[in-house]
Amino acid sequence: MGNQSNDIEIVKFQVFNNYKIITMNIDGLTHEESMIFPNGEANCMNWVLGHLIYIRNAFLNLLGEESVWDNEKFSCYNRGEIPLDRKDEFVNFEELKNYLKQTQDKLESKLNSLESIDSKIIPDTAGLCLHEIYHSGQCGYLRRILGKEGAVK
Repeated sequence: MGNQSNDIEIVKFQVFNNYKIITMNIDGLTHEESMIFPNGEANCMNWVLGHLIYIRNAFLNLLGEESVWDNEKFSCYNRGEIPLDRKDEFVNFEELKNYLKQTQDKLESKLNSLESIDSKIIPDTAGLCLHEIYHSGQCGYLRRILGKEGAVK
């Protein structure tokens, strides 16, 4: 039992701190700025944030919770999509921030109610945390590329 209770603490730490870093990096950006594709084709901030939410929904589902949106309607944010080709489907950046907050509230509430994580889902859980760390770093670079001061000191 000793080990299992550590698993949940590690995941809570990741989810809490990833959210903090993501929100710092998206703070103060307009919808227009979020739609800028660096080099004319690198993923824009709107897509990266939408993609993070898309995958957070998979995380919620893994933990037995409902998604905060209909994945079908927001499929432009799925992995493997070509964001540039689907940019007309992107939603307003402020709306995305609200969805992010909803995923955070649901994740924290679910994680706080668990005493441990089922060992069968540990690899997926770790992969989802890694995915989020990877993209939250991209948000930091995108912020700089958009001419903003770095948010994480």
